[in-house]
Amino acid sequence: MSEFSDTPLDRHAFDAAALMTGHPPRLHNPNKQVVLDIACPPGAVHLGRVEYTRWAAMELLDHLDPVPGDLVSSVPGFFDYQPIMEGDDVVEWHLNFADPNVFAYYGGGLFAQDEMQVAEHPALGALREALVATDVEARTDGPDGPTPVLVTGVERRVTLATNPDADAGRPHGLYGNAFAAATPDAIRRATTPIDPPTVTNVVAIAAIAGGWGPYSAEEIRRTLVTAFTGFRAAALESARLAGGLARVVVHTGYWGCGAFGGNRVLMALLQVVAARMAGLERLAFHTGSPGGAAPLADAESFIAELTGGGAIATADLLVAIEAEGFRWGVSDGN
Repeated sequence: MSEFSDTPLDRHAFDAAALMTGHPPRLHNPNKQVVLDIACPPGAVHLGRVEYTRWAAMELLDHLDPVPGDLVSSVPGFFDYQPIMEGDDVVEWHLNFADPNVFAYYGGGLFAQDEMQVAEHPALGALREALVATDVEARTDGPDGPTPVLVTGVERRVTLATNPDADAGRPHGLYGNAFAAATPDAIRRATTPIDPPTVTNVVAIAAIAGGWGPYSAEEIRRTLVTAFTGFRAAALESARLAGGLARVVVHTGYWGCGAFGGNRVLMALLQVVAARMAGLERLAFHTGSPGGAAPLADAESFIAELTGGGAIATADLLVAIEAEGFRWGVSDGN
């Protein structure tokens, strides 16, 4: 692992128009093509500069400072990509619940959070093709530990409604495996162009794949290192983008708690700890479906009880988390 470093392992910049022309997304599922045709119709203009960075795992701080009461914002529902803070010094990011091979499965029929984000931001698919074509390492995780990937300046060109709506032809929604089973007409009706496109910054980090029983000390530590490195890299890149000090917002949710069966309280808890260690201004935690706010509230209560309003050594924090006996859940099948 490295200390805090403002130098990523890789940095590559692309003109958005040249990226989409030279390395267009390659889709294997016809419903994904329906979305792309709406996002990028003939004559579509792609603006801006897309920048890719990949970061080595960073050493955790040796202690956790008290967590401010306004660090975490509990946001009902899923990502809507709306900013939650104002100011020229604010830089906002959205998590990508990534595979170790970043954006690798965007072209298939699956429609989990990762693939949904790429469908709405087609330049992420083009970026994947460009990285592979030029032999750039495109991994968020490897044998030496996590290597979070950050992408800045990517256009969000459509929004996709995934909620169940029988009248719109999606009685079971479009999330996960339901997307590939939907009719093309249902996909068209669910897809709305954004004109002009908005711009998103992405933090791609891979959660540990599904385990069993109580979380081990190594699983807990590795998850915290992954989140901390991604969040700290976002803080470093934000300062560069803002030309100095920046107030950094990361939008996240129950990372690793769908197909991988992660424990919602633990995964929320570790992200809150990582956000504090990384110096974020705000962690915008999107709680998903109704009732989703409860695990986040439990996580915040656990941290408050553990720290008692003061600092705690990271080693002691990790021991206390392991002793709580957080257990793996089960996959949601998507």
